[in-house]
Amino acid sequence: MTDKVEKPKEIMFAQACNMALAKAMADDPKVILLGEDIADEQGGGVFKVTLGLSEKFGTDRVRSTPISEQAIVGAAVGSAMVGYKPVAEIMLMNFITVAMDQIVNHAAKLRFMSGGQTTVPLTIRTTTGAGTGLGGQHSDMLEAWLAHVPGLKVVAASNPADAYGLLYSSIMDPNPVIFIENTPGYFVKGPAPAPDHVVPLGKASVPREGTDITLIGYGSSISRCHGAADNLAKDGISCEIVDLRTIAPFDEETVLKSVAKTKAAVVVHEAVRNFGVGAEISSRIHEELFSELKAPVGRVGSGYAPVPFSPAIEKAWMFNQDDVEREVHKILG
Repeated sequence: MTDKVEKPKEIMFAQACNMALAKAMADDPKVILLGEDIADEQGGGVFKVTLGLSEKFGTDRVRSTPISEQAIVGAAVGSAMVGYKPVAEIMLMNFITVAMDQIVNHAAKLRFMSGGQTTVPLTIRTTTGAGTGLGGQHSDMLEAWLAHVPGLKVVAASNPADAYGLLYSSIMDPNPVIFIENTPGYFVKGPAPAPDHVVPLGKASVPREGTDITLIGYGSSISRCHGAADNLAKDGISCEIVDLRTIAPFDEETVLKSVAKTKAAVVVHEAVRNFGVGAEISSRIHEELFSELKAPVGRVGSGYAPVPFSPAIEKAWMFNQDDVEREVHKILG
């Protein structure tokens, strides 16, 4: 009789974020949460990521706020300056635009303007992503805007374990961090992390090794990269996958090491292809490895238009696994 092997426990992405918040709050009494409807009396957040936390840690540390993104981020910046580690929830990424003054002109710049005398250990959690029929004002991927701002770190996890480890690291970082969650991905399951699991910011992972081409992505694009890699393997094409995890600063060393090995690359993201993160990464690869490449770096992204409300048009607008496979075949011939 053989011993029964237990399957590793799985959790959803949203649960992983909740667990990371709880651990950070338990580890450091200076960690506070604020945002619209995040306390349990108001439902624990629209996506229930903060459910149970106000009951456990009290409403002094988990504060539901008025519907004012400027006030949420402004209060978070101020509290960070006086020694707290606030985690501000902006319900949807499009609404970050309302608080850009507080993010760009204050959170990102205060450490520089004070000569390092003031730090802003602020985390802004937000969610976004197409595929749910929420339309253009609730689904934009705006990471390229934020990655362009010196002083901000921008993070996007692709699985529950990374979400847990990256969110904890974001909260404990002395700099302002934008932590991007994926709305359709909240219910994606993956192995549960160990309680002490931490993922350092600025360090990519290589979840799949290969020899013919490197697929580079982050967040929701990683599942498409894995699906494409599985199909391309049937054609004899071996894909390596680099999951950036941190968009800014991105792990240039891991990216270049992978592409130096495979001699070809495709950068994949859900955001519109034009002027996206993929353009920056492609540029860096060309600058460093131009003479070694089999072909120019490919880019896959969504259409250059607002996210459509109609499900059928939204599906046609959005990047997909087939786009990744076509780009790989175009590069490798």
